[in-house]
Amino acid sequence: MSERRQLMNLAYRLLGSLSDAEDVVQETYARWYTMSRRQQDAIDSPGAWLTKVAGRICLNLLTSARARRETYVGEWIPEPLPDPAEWSGGQSDGLTVDPADRVTLDESVNMAFLVVLESMTPAERVAFVLHDVFRYPFAEVAEIVGRSPAACRQLASSARRRIRTARTPTTPPSRQARVVRTFKQAWEARDIDALIALLDPAVTATGDGGGLVSTVRHPIRGAGHIVRSLTLLENRFRAMTFLERTVNGQPGLIALQDGRVVSVLAFEVANDRIKHIWAIRNPDKLRRWAAQP
Repeated sequence: MSERRQLMNLAYRLLGSLSDAEDVVQETYARWYTMSRRQQDAIDSPGAWLTKVAGRICLNLLTSARARRETYVGEWIPEPLPDPAEWSGGQSDGLTVDPADRVTLDESVNMAFLVVLESMTPAERVAFVLHDVFRYPFAEVAEIVGRSPAACRQLASSARRRIRTARTPTTPPSRQARVVRTFKQAWEARDIDALIALLDPAVTATGDGGGLVSTVRHPIRGAGHIVRSLTLLENRFRAMTFLERTVNGQPGLIALQDGRVVSVLAFEVANDRIKHIWAIRNPDKLRRWAAQP
């Protein structure tokens, strides 16, 4: 059971969904416990065995996810994660989740990084995450992906090129937080000029309502278009309270309505301007978010 947290961290990065990651870990352990004691004792490294099984399950899910997301209503954005100290169990009794289920927040789970991972093929994503993030040798990656070590090396190299192409200049967290705070203040003051000044001219805003709540179905591009869209939605936003929170390890915002989290906003900041906004409103992806930190 000491491997549980490692498996959760791996599965979330591979799938971009905490719910799916939990299912993968549960299925992995189910396969372990269906073996006889003699079969378990014959495995030299239970941790390596569990990782191999979890990786293969994730690879299968990633392959099938492409077909499922073709019918997904609107854009699909990875499930956002709060700061580990602020997790909610998503249960009416207020119980928090097992600490082993809390994903470690680092640069490999920030929203921009996860979105790039979504653009990769399943094999690229698995090879890259296992090797570059979790430092598994290509010989072990090959056993999971079902390809030769040389082929896995090429997959990881292709994935790195995608990462380099999408990468923006690193902005210190304190400056990111200042930009996000200023965005919140400008919106609350309805200061259109200040909002436009904060947005990169080529900024993109993407929403994910999962078809269960009203949301913008396609990304909005351009500072002017985004500000106009925000203005059109002003009546809906008027009933909401925005709070600063950590989203996937970086400064972000949550929107509250009637004391309930109804939206999580993640940002990509470059050169002190907002380059991308992700608004997650799908209720299934907000179960871990509590109104009070």
